Amino acid sequence: MPTYEYLCEASGRRFEKFQSMSEEPLKECPDCGGPVRRLIGAGGAVIIKGSGFHATDYGRGPGGATRCGRAQTCCGRSVPCGQPPCDK
Repeated sequence: MPTYEYLCEASGRRFEKFQSMSEEPLKECPDCGGPVRRLIGAGGAVIIKGSGFHATDYGRGPGGATRCGRAQTCCGRSVPCGQPPCDK
């Protein structure tokens, strides 16, 4: 459920309300009862619950080597590219 931001037109107070997308927008301020206007938000951030993804979660074979067989990536990236070792 998203969080919507409102502006009370009577007092100028801004507040947020956690609402379902199917709920009707608020019509009055919960503090003073004045009319409110729902503001256009910048969008929500992605929330990753759990351990998430890390560079250490993948790309290493047994012994800490990369997929290309070296201890470090052949191209210098922090994430192995999966390609055979380069000529360097």
